[in-house]
Amino acid sequence: MKSQDIGLLLKLVSLEEQETQSSNDREISYTARALEQETGISKSQVNLSINRCYDIGLLKKDRRSGVPRVNVRALEEFICYGLKYVFPAKAGVLTRGIPTAFAAPILSDKLMSAGDLPLVWPDAKGSTKGLSIEPLFKSATTAIQNDPKLYALLALVDAIRVGHPREANLAKQLLKEQLGVSPA
Repeated sequence: MKSQDIGLLLKLVSLEEQETQSSNDREISYTARALEQETGISKSQVNLSINRCYDIGLLKKDRRSGVPRVNVRALEEFICYGLKYVFPAKAGVLTRGIPTAFAAPILSDKLMSAGDLPLVWPDAKGSTKGLSIEPLFKSATTAIQNDPKLYALLALVDAIRVGHPREANLAKQLLKEQLGVSPA
């Protein structure tokens, strides 16, 4: 498994939500080419990622349409309990970027900072100065530009990856809500 696999799965979750929203006039495409354009992950890597996710049970084919559907319960479980060990993250140098983890919009109004510098994905177009954290996959800052749902999901994943218990627990709760996973 590669970290971009998680990014692609989160994008598929976002696309499925867009698909169910009646106000969305845009046709949703699940082709490798469309996913490449949406995520910045190369077409060949998209195909490899999808196959890996089918093999391990994080993806399944929709019986009616044949499009890939995320096994959200398994994805949530992996993100909450295993991701920080497989793809750990830690703060780096001071840089300009896009806020993530507790500094991202989905968490920023829910947690009070003790004056710590925010965590950011390094990006020259970013408007926030903070400590750098490597995004889950290289093209994450491009992939979130037109997808607020994907941005929220990736920021929650980073809050879990960084590992501060208070932020991680809140992020896990919000991730379950965002993924539509009901408590077991």
